[in-house]
Formats: sequence, C-alpha cells, structure tokens
Amino acid sequence: GENQSFVIADIPGLIEGASEGAGLGHQFLRHLARTTLLLHLVDIAPFDPSINPVDEARAIVNELKKYDELLYQKPRWLILNKIDMVEDVADKVKTFIKSFGWTGPVYSISAIKGVGCKELTYDIMTFIEENKKIQNEIVINE
Repeated sequence: GENQSFVIADIPGLIEGASEGAGLGHQFLRHLARTTLLLHLVDIAPFDPSINPVDEARAIVNELKKYDELLYQKPRWLILNKIDMVEDVADKVKTFIKSFGWTGPVYSISAIKGVGCKELTYDIMTFIEENKKIQNEIVINE
C-alpha cells in the first residue's frame, strides 16, 4: 500500500574488477550481502555511444559471481532505465534481454519521468513482504 516503506541502497561504484578489490569493490559487495533483493539497473540508452549496455551488465553479474556465489544466487531483477531516450522500446528491451540471456523479472522504466516506477515499487514491496513470511516460516519450522 501507499503507507509502507523499504530501504534501497544504491551501489554505483560496482565496477569490473570489484571482486579483486578494484574501486570500492569489497566494501560495496559486502554491503550487498545484507540485501533481500538485488535490482540490476541498466541504462538502456547510455550517454556514451561506445558503451554496450549488455557488456556492462554482464561484467557486473560476473563480479557478483566471482565475489560470492551466494550473492550471485540472490533474487535479482533487471531494471532497464531511460526508456524515454530510445525509439521502439519494446524491440530494444527484447533485444537486450535476448543478448543478455536474461530469464528473470524485467522492468522497463524512465526514472526521470516516473514511467514504470510505481509498478516496480509495489512489486518490490510485495516481494519483501512475501520474503518476510517465508523467512518467518523457516525460523518457526527450525
């Protein structure tokens, strides 16, 4: 509902080589270990045309896997941002998902215009609430 809340931690410094300590890699990766859900935010329309969003996304996933298999196995959703900056959004999203080899949940948003953000936040809240119930059942059943 409208009156519920949750905390999102933005980890912008996760770069290739983070699992070996590049940048603030280990600090950021340790912080991720406490999360319930990872949102992998990818700019589908990068400002630098030489950047390939699929390659960038794949590099981050590889860092998660190298650093900690449990972190890599955490629930992860793909959030494709800046849909307001591309022509033929549906085709661009479909192409990205296929190239990335993604099979999990996908959200297409424009953070600056708010497009798709309400659905995303409601779905995150639902996921968190359902996960709490599962965690409570596990504790009770142990």
